[in-house]
Amino acid sequence: MGVPLVCHGHSRPVVDVSYSPVTPDGFFLISASKDSNPMLRNGETGDWIGTFEGHKGAVWSCSLDKHAMRAASASADFTAKIWNALTGDELHSFEHKHIVRACAFSEDTHLLLTGGMEKILRIFDMNRPDAPPKEVGGSPGSIRTVEWLHSDNTILSSCTDTGDIRLWDIRSDKIVQTLETKFPVTSAEVSQDGRYITTADGSSVKFWDANNFGLLKSYEMPCNIESASLEPKHGNTFIAGGEDMWVHRFDFQTGEEIGCNKGHHGPVHCVRYSPGGESYTSGSEDGTVRIWEVVGSVNHEEKESDQSGNVKLVAEEVVRKAESLRISEKAAEAK
Repeated sequence: MGVPLVCHGHSRPVVDVSYSPVTPDGFFLISASKDSNPMLRNGETGDWIGTFEGHKGAVWSCSLDKHAMRAASASADFTAKIWNALTGDELHSFEHKHIVRACAFSEDTHLLLTGGMEKILRIFDMNRPDAPPKEVGGSPGSIRTVEWLHSDNTILSSCTDTGDIRLWDIRSDKIVQTLETKFPVTSAEVSQDGRYITTADGSSVKFWDANNFGLLKSYEMPCNIESASLEPKHGNTFIAGGEDMWVHRFDFQTGEEIGCNKGHHGPVHCVRYSPGGESYTSGSEDGTVRIWEVVGSVNHEEKESDQSGNVKLVAEEVVRKAESLRISEKAAEAK
């Protein structure tokens, strides 16, 4: 499968990675780490763009909105923060009463969903960040994962200490469906086309129909798996990573292993396909992010990040984009 692009910079385990969709400036990758400093990178090359500094505890989850204009992070410091992804500036900090484990932007980018040790799902309005959030209660345990689906009308969550995925209708605040799993779900992904939900629990990877919630496929993995991701363009392969330190690639239809990436020096905590499916990323206990090419060959030398300063923008188009954003923000304020 080739040698990966190795992205250094984090000083503690990497526990979450997330891609933006493809934007006019390319696509971007954000990583969350127990070192408290989420990092933004070019999603194709792995080149470091900047570090978001301000959290005072481990960052457990990270997300980019669909325009890659804003980033979100969920932390053990009892906050979820929103960042300007172009300048690195903190835009808002949402206070919680306990550790925040998960966060996700809505598809329309106007809402932020959070969950954590409080067992409460919160929905913050990005247009009114100082307004109290909408709260969806009744989670049976500490929340581990959150995602949006169905044009932002449904949210899903899983717990750290109990099995199953729960789906909530945010219009009624009620659980409308429970997807049963034997073990706690450590990873949940809604496919790019909205048709599938991919979950990892114990040593099992499962695929669910996101519309009728039926279980489509369930495959047993060679070890306990912490994260799984479905190829976004064709849906014909999936990847999984876990305690054996390898990133495994499988045929979706048969479950047959078709590739294995070795290189991490600790358990793999998170894996995600890039938005075009031409590569995928893994984050590990060893503190590195690795980008693996599916086909072809690219420059595989290790990328050393320059960690000086709060955020160092390295691409001229990103700077131009930041300037245009400031102009549009000023125009909006003037209205």
